[in-house]
Amino acid sequence: MSKLLKHRDIRLKQRYRAEAFFRSCGLFAISLGVFFLLVLLYSVFSQGVSAFWQTSLTLSVKLDAKIIDPEGRRANDPQIICIADYPRLLRNALAEELGVSLDDLVSLREVSRMFSFGAGSQLRDLVVKNPQLIGTSQKLTFLAASHVDSVFKGQVNLSVSETKRKLSNKQLEWMKKLAYEGILHKTFNFGFFIFSASSRPEMSGLGVALIGSFYMMFIVLLCSLPIGVAAAVYLEEYAGRNRFTDLIEVNINNLAAVPSIIFGLLGLVVFIHFLGLPRSSSLVGGLVLTLMTFPTIIIATRSALRAVSPSIRLAALGLGASKTQTVFQHVIPLAIPGILTGTILGLAHALGETAPLLLIGMVAFVANYPVSPMDPATAVPVQIYMWANEAERAFVERTFCAIIVLLMFLALMNIAAVLLRNRFERRF
Repeated sequence: MSKLLKHRDIRLKQRYRAEAFFRSCGLFAISLGVFFLLVLLYSVFSQGVSAFWQTSLTLSVKLDAKIIDPEGRRANDPQIICIADYPRLLRNALAEELGVSLDDLVSLREVSRMFSFGAGSQLRDLVVKNPQLIGTSQKLTFLAASHVDSVFKGQVNLSVSETKRKLSNKQLEWMKKLAYEGILHKTFNFGFFIFSASSRPEMSGLGVALIGSFYMMFIVLLCSLPIGVAAAVYLEEYAGRNRFTDLIEVNINNLAAVPSIIFGLLGLVVFIHFLGLPRSSSLVGGLVLTLMTFPTIIIATRSALRAVSPSIRLAALGLGASKTQTVFQHVIPLAIPGILTGTILGLAHALGETAPLLLIGMVAFVANYPVSPMDPATAVPVQIYMWANEAERAFVERTFCAIIVLLMFLALMNIAAVLLRNRFERRF
């Protein structure tokens, strides 16, 4: 008897040790996953948050008529003010602030490299819109050059030799002077959300990509939701169990596991080469992502319909409701939380896709805002891919900042899925 008790105690200890070991392994796995998630978020946010602020210059600029319209022809030819040398006006204003002589051409070239090339366009648009400003002095804020922005944010090692830096020691001294006087400062980078693609980092933004992604998501929602839900309802509620429906179910499950780049090849062949739809357009991108989202919505909708208690169907049929009335008036309303959750998760998956969009030409450099889904556009993940291939340090910052924006959109969509599920969920 004592041997049996001793053997039982040994087995209990072994079982407890096994359970403790299993719990330790589970805790370690969770801790490891959380650790890598935190490392990922830290690396992204630490390198991308600074792009939400942009270095700018605020100073008084004299809109000299001798430079804008030296021959005084703007009364007869208003277009003459469009081709004036506006960067020269900015250079002269900055040189005056720094105490640089207008005869010192070498220093003037260094002054010109302190502000963004796009600042001249900004000043031109202001004068074209308000020609009465010519001859006056205006206090304006315009973007600094990208290398000035990187130095001002502390992202450049200034201990290296002057020949290995984009800014000379003289320009660094000028930056200190301008920062002390409040002329050089950081402002919230609204341009990051409204500017289009540009070869200059300080003028680059997500404007075109955000519009293109919006068009694509609208097309995906418009096409995939009704067709996907209808297909799921038919397969789950009306279709009989035979080899044909079994084949369809197997193919739907297989399509959910197909690499996304295959859908890009399909879209390239069918929508562009066969149907002749415009390349790089949001329409083609939306249709390709719709094909990729179909399996997710169908599977999620079928699971939601299957989760509805059979007693609901039996009660409705017992009270005289037809099959269609039972499905559309009782089953689908109870399945709406699952349907919405699957749809939003499918849209979130489509929003982050890059590979299929690269194959249909949405990787092109698009500087103009798309007016309709038929116009050339790009998407946020594709813009991230394009910026990641740039060599300049400022584009790295914008790459991680765009990742933050994309993660925020994905987080909002997942939160919306949870809220909608809780809002429409019914207990039965």
